[in-house]
Amino acid sequence: MLKLALGLTLLTGTVSAQETILLYGGKVPGMLPAAATAKEDVRTDKTVGLLVSNITRPSLEIFAPEKGKANGTAVIICPGGGYGVLLLGREGRDVARAFVKAGVTAFVLKYRLPSAQLIAEPAQAPLQDAQEAIRIVRSKAADWKIDPARIGIMGFSAGGHLAATAGTHFKGNAVNVRPDFMLLVNPVISFTDSIGHAGSRRNLLGDAPANALVESFSNELQVDGLTPPAFLVHAGDDSVVGEQNSIQFYLALRAHKIPASLHIYQKGEHGFLQEPPFDEWFGRCLFWMRQAGWLH
Repeated sequence: MLKLALGLTLLTGTVSAQETILLYGGKVPGMLPAAATAKEDVRTDKTVGLLVSNITRPSLEIFAPEKGKANGTAVIICPGGGYGVLLLGREGRDVARAFVKAGVTAFVLKYRLPSAQLIAEPAQAPLQDAQEAIRIVRSKAADWKIDPARIGIMGFSAGGHLAATAGTHFKGNAVNVRPDFMLLVNPVISFTDSIGHAGSRRNLLGDAPANALVESFSNELQVDGLTPPAFLVHAGDDSVVGEQNSIQFYLALRAHKIPASLHIYQKGEHGFLQEPPFDEWFGRCLFWMRQAGWLH
């Protein structure tokens, strides 16, 4: 276990400490021999900040509110990056700090990215890590002052695909790895030719995936009555991941009478780099959480 005592600056106030834990205490399942010598790639982009790839030791960074301010809700955050890199700062730590301000215990998931050189079943690794993260948070809920029935998952872009996959592929597990709610920001939902994001599909499933695999990972086709409620937000002018991804997932949820909220901004492009402001869309997210009973 890695423990880091770092002072983290919030929008207002500070987080007293940050702890990072490895998802797997020993050997990471499904890793190939080449992973033993692989080095994690960390770099910074002037537009989106911290970028991480070549991940062989997936982990959770824990951002906890000050003592007495936690409201019992937890959110596991899956940064985006097209299943080729993780935007760990802008779509991970920055959002976690905002959740802490609202009394939510946040966990930033550094999940493995699919690599045939490093992982035996690369398409399954991100979901395996997300499910293990949910298992850990739920199993340690009492230690972290979390309600085990209020554990959500959040994702951006391809991280949104991972979050939606966690919300539609949880059956058949020995333990409860179903997220209680989903927060999906300009998410990749579909891998179909008509609305899917080709780059994310190629990175996760390869150049010529079988139709059955494409259908399985097209999450709008996997919704049923047990799928958790969702908040979705997208931009109508998103030229990277079309808004139909969010629209079709919302329609599938409502067809199964699953509570959901969908917000589409006229402008914002992919990732809301310039507009709408963070507080605008994040405020709507918090409002939905309160309205739906996830924030007490």
